Amino acid sequence: MKNTNPESASDSKVTSIGHFVNGMNLSVPGDTQDVYNPANGKVLRTVAMGNKETIRMAIDAAEKAFPSWRELPPSKRSRVMFRFKSLLEENSERLARMISEEHGKVLDDAMGEVQRGIENVEYACGSPELLKGQYSKNAGPAIDSWVEFQPLGVVAGITPFNFPAMVPMWMFPIALACGNTFILKPSERDPSAPMLLAELLTEAGLPDGVFNVVNGGKEAVDALLCDSRVEAVSFVGSTPIAEYVYKLGTSNGKRVQALGGAKNHAVVMPDADIDTAANALMGAAFGSAGERCMAISVVVAVGAETADCLVSGLKDRLANIRVGSGCAENVDMGPLVTREHRDKVADYVDRGVQEGAALVVDGRGLEVEGHESGFFLGACLFDHVSSGMDIYRDEIFGPVLCVIRVDNLQDAMELIDGHEYGNGTCIFTRDGEVARYFTDHIKVGMVGVNVALPVPVASHSFGGWKRSLFGDLAAYGPDGVRFYTRRKTITQRWPSSVGRESIRFAFPSND
Repeated sequence: MKNTNPESASDSKVTSIGHFVNGMNLSVPGDTQDVYNPANGKVLRTVAMGNKETIRMAIDAAEKAFPSWRELPPSKRSRVMFRFKSLLEENSERLARMISEEHGKVLDDAMGEVQRGIENVEYACGSPELLKGQYSKNAGPAIDSWVEFQPLGVVAGITPFNFPAMVPMWMFPIALACGNTFILKPSERDPSAPMLLAELLTEAGLPDGVFNVVNGGKEAVDALLCDSRVEAVSFVGSTPIAEYVYKLGTSNGKRVQALGGAKNHAVVMPDADIDTAANALMGAAFGSAGERCMAISVVVAVGAETADCLVSGLKDRLANIRVGSGCAENVDMGPLVTREHRDKVADYVDRGVQEGAALVVDGRGLEVEGHESGFFLGACLFDHVSSGMDIYRDEIFGPVLCVIRVDNLQDAMELIDGHEYGNGTCIFTRDGEVARYFTDHIKVGMVGVNVALPVPVASHSFGGWKRSLFGDLAAYGPDGVRFYTRRKTITQRWPSSVGRESIRFAFPSND
């Protein structure tokens, strides 16, 4: 495993980030939290931690802006999204650098995140088509009936640190295009990108108060979940917090979609192209230092020969992985987001060794020259992992890949189906019958065939099964439109001027 001594991101003077409420940057007295550059461990800036009062101000602004935004024709709301898309493209490199500086992921990965977010904005630009209802003429005698989709009102999104631009854009573009007003509570670990998104929306012509950003922690989250004026909440994060958000939000009468954790398995069959699988798994397991909810963290190798070849190939590739600052060129993997998280992941590696797994590649203790205070952990590869180990059961959310050996496909599927998470999985095979059986029967929400990261495109929806998703509707795509709208069915009849109807007590029907 190589390290690299990249040029660090420019060490600028520490600045402070507040909130974005009612079309302007808002600075209010209160607690702040440091935002670090994880590549060097230095404080980049501070971020305000909003409280109940900050949330109240944001909800006030969103509530006031809702009636006029709701009444704007979908085509005009769509034009704002088109202008926003253009501004995102113009500022994509700036956004990516902000993400790399505060999160640690490499610039290419950050650019990919921004592009995936832009694709969701493109989907939202089609809101006039997406919001078309259904119409039935003469559903009954001289009776017409139709369905329309109306906005909910004030809605909110609570988003994680690992995708500070993309995950918010899973939520607010379609919510706004559907006529809602929005409050975003992003992660306090990397708040700069969400604030820039707010500024670009304003530049695109979004009216004041339609989109608001409040930074903060649990107090801000609870305030959103408990205020009766917030109609719906979207969340992405760990399963324990997702379950908390779902239960508290729904108990307060809100519509909630809460996407939780994952333990994504990749099945490698004996007939698979091992080189292709190993290359795909390198990116899927160690891209973004494993801090992805769709990261592959378990390889299920079918057959001893398959496992031996795969582990050997991964070990050879890991010897050449380049670790360094995400803002540098020619780097494959950056640091983890915080020192505490780095130490937590390293503790899991310690635990795996204690539990008896074979640590084939050990990334602990990695130092990057010139960045000795950075939050780095090298890639780790375990073999001979069993299903009873913590490193298998828990979501580690770091650059740790476990290999489990099984005898056949059925054993592999039983292992996957038995896990509490059901977010994503994939299979590497040349056998179409095997692939079809796997995709038909596996109890996981997103499945890839020879695709290690089966993240749905913007015109489909993202969401897992089991304890990876709380709620009935997944994120973005068609489910996003349904989540941020309320169906209304209208039945209408204009009485004839000829004749008079008699009184009827029977239940109306077409008979």
